Amino acid sequence: MVFTGIIQEKARIIKVEKLDNFSQIEIESSSAFIKGIKVGASVSIDGVCLTVTSIKGKSLTFDIIVETLNVTNLSNLKVSDLVNLERAARLGDEIGGHILSGHVSGIVAISEINKTANNYILFLEANDELIKYIFPKGYVSLNGISLTVGEVNRKKNIFSVYLIPETLRTTTMTEKKIGDMINLEIETQTRNMVDLIDEMKEDK
Repeated sequence: MVFTGIIQEKARIIKVEKLDNFSQIEIESSSAFIKGIKVGASVSIDGVCLTVTSIKGKSLTFDIIVETLNVTNLSNLKVSDLVNLERAARLGDEIGGHILSGHVSGIVAISEINKTANNYILFLEANDELIKYIFPKGYVSLNGISLTVGEVNRKKNIFSVYLIPETLRTTTMTEKKIGDMINLEIETQTRNMVDLIDEMKEDK
């Protein structure tokens, strides 16, 4: 399954059940979003590809296994939290953002939020493994949102993204604060190119 990074809806968590190395969440979506969805369908929840396990009215339930809990921020979800939703892309759909797999590369922390009259800029801190794949004007997915990277400070492992009003309106980013952990998915072609260059350097 693939996604486009164009968020279709914000949804509220209405139930969280945590077990040993396993979690189950239930979200309440709109009638428009849920129309045609069946058990087994893939949905991106804050950038993480999850499978619908049950449907009741306008609510959808998802199981989250230990590997997903370990590499994403979904283990932090609690009742009343808002999450970004996107249904899997279908053949012929317009790709408004960039191709995403819903397989999170890691999590990054919001280190600064800069709000001005015309801009909303997020600064995020990544670890050494992730920052090497992030370049100015490149693509990243943050909590499922396709965004273009602004500046990159490799000495501090910090990069920025600029959020337009439409992104702020349709996603959960205005709910976020300094210190919050965000799911990051690296753009596949960028990852492959960096890895290839690293391999060539090692072979010399």
